[in-house]
Amino acid sequence: MKYNKQISVVVGSYNRFEFLKLVINSTRQDLEGFDYEIIVIDGGSIDGSMTWLHDQKDIITITQHNRGDWNGKKIKRRSWGYFMNLGFKCAQGKYTCMLSDDCLVVPGAIKNGYDYFEQQLVSGKNVGALAFYWRDWSVQQKYHVMCTLGNKMYVNHGMYLTKALADVNFAEEDLYFFYYADGDLCLKMLENGYECLDCPNSFVEHYPHANLAVRKTNHDQFRSDLKNYVKKWDGIFYDLKLNNMGMLIEKEFDDKSLTGSLFESLHQQIAATNPEIIKPKPFYLKMAKRCNIIFDAWVRRFKRLCKGL
Repeated sequence: MKYNKQISVVVGSYNRFEFLKLVINSTRQDLEGFDYEIIVIDGGSIDGSMTWLHDQKDIITITQHNRGDWNGKKIKRRSWGYFMNLGFKCAQGKYTCMLSDDCLVVPGAIKNGYDYFEQQLVSGKNVGALAFYWRDWSVQQKYHVMCTLGNKMYVNHGMYLTKALADVNFAEEDLYFFYYADGDLCLKMLENGYECLDCPNSFVEHYPHANLAVRKTNHDQFRSDLKNYVKKWDGIFYDLKLNNMGMLIEKEFDDKSLTGSLFESLHQQIAATNPEIIKPKPFYLKMAKRCNIIFDAWVRRFKRLCKGL
């Protein structure tokens, strides 16, 4: 297949106007001199995002309303996979870079990803995805990439070989509403002979408190998505006896450009109305969360063992 661009950058967005402008501008700066395109899939924002997007002549904007009513009926909520596939399927770049609308590209991240991907393919590796290191700004000190079931690496922010996306029929649209579709996508690539690697010199700053109400509605789907995810890959990449649900691979990096400081003014505005976000969680809450994760894992293991009796 012939590609018209070097890189396609795909961003899904909803009601994060000020953050969206930040990620778009950091992307533009990082890809200066590249032949690239930016594709934004907007879920029907009402905060000024759509008007701004339509005025940006270098952005391909796809609008798919995902909330509210139309002709007297509730609009059907669509999944993360459905939205991302709208961008993935029209991408014209050899590589597709996936970013969230609440992140910032540390200078060099996408360029380094492109160069590293090219090096890996030239060396004969069948790489389908590259994970960028990232952290929750103001919360975490180290950057990390994430591993999913079977401790296999997956992309949270990073790049895909566009051909690999097509080869695995893109992201799953029906099995997951919001969570785990990104991990599922990389597991499908692994199942089809592609590798997913980390990109050692690509870093992203993520803002963890953007649009707290939207984040909560997504989190409500967590358990259902997890159940479907484990069921699909059980016995393939997930071993119940090992309970290998994933891990973090951390890296220290000194961002001389202080990219995350661009979040500061927005952070102060959000903290003014949500002061709890700047208070560290009590130790007992952190331990309770960890205990719940361990307990859920043992419950899944116990149920599986009972079925085998």
